Amino acid sequence: MGRGKVEMRHIEDKSTRQVTFSKRKGGLFKKARELSVLCDVEVALIVFSAGGKLYEFSGGERNL
Repeated sequence: MGRGKVEMRHIEDKSTRQVTFSKRKGGLFKKARELSVLCDVEVALIVFSAGGKLYEFSGGERNL
């Protein structure tokens, strides 16, 4: 028994939106790291928050 489907819509509340961004960013970076390790590939992610802050991830032999 899995989770239900998440409705994709804009989150109006700024605080809730920031919490969701933070959690999903962490999950996205974790998946990128897993892909890099399991498949022995180079992965790079660049994410900008709504406030313009840069977050980056690189997995593999090369670094950003």
